[in-house]
Amino acid sequence: MHRVVRQDDRAPFLSALQRARESAYPPGEYVGQESFMRAGEIRHLAGRAGVGPGVPVLDLCCGVAGPGRFITRELGCDYLGVDLSASAIDIARASARDLPCRFEVMEVPPVPSGPFEVVLLLETMLAFRDKKPLLQGISGALATGGRFAFTMEEGLPLTAPERAQMPDAETVWLTPREEMLDLLEQTGLAVRWEEDWSASHREVADALIDAFTADAADIAAVIGRQALDELVAGHRLWSAWLRDGRVRKLAFVAEKPAP
Repeated sequence: MHRVVRQDDRAPFLSALQRARESAYPPGEYVGQESFMRAGEIRHLAGRAGVGPGVPVLDLCCGVAGPGRFITRELGCDYLGVDLSASAIDIARASARDLPCRFEVMEVPPVPSGPFEVVLLLETMLAFRDKKPLLQGISGALATGGRFAFTMEEGLPLTAPERAQMPDAETVWLTPREEMLDLLEQTGLAVRWEEDWSASHREVADALIDAFTADAADIAAVIGRQALDELVAGHRLWSAWLRDGRVRKLAFVAEKPAP
């Protein structure tokens, strides 16, 4: 009988999915991310936010920090990644090797005080039901002129039937775009750049579904059939919602202007 592995037991979960994830992304686009973002999008968003040599960067909910390690290596920065998962931070530290990255285990919010020139929140905005305290903390951590770069799943809140379909629905809190813009303004942040990545993220979701299905026997042997079925079911929902416009995937850079 195979042991069921939860996602917070990060090492075996990552190992089980590694081969499928590597095959799902176009060449050069997989850098250890646990999301639908491609490496080119990670680099583009970080560049838009002004990440560069010596720039103090805070990466919230960094997980195993594949994107963080990638931008540190590609663009150079003074990087701090934080995440609640101790197992994810252990993997991030071990994987960073000689990169100038620091990591801390902590719940968010609160947000480290900084000041930082850039704060990143990649693919995790939907996990926060009450987003205003998070955005207040981010604004407070940014230096004047600092930038907040993030992605979000944009749409009306899930209905009760939709929540019943979605695995881990307690971590899925969609936000309409206008509501997010209002929250950013309330917390002293002004949007400077925005882009819709819905189409590319649906392509990645579909590729991951195919890859997980093709490697299903080996994946299930490590994480259990139920965890695999929930993983694929969640990806199928995101693909359908992105296809139908129920959800849009948006990327933003917002600035903290001078008072």
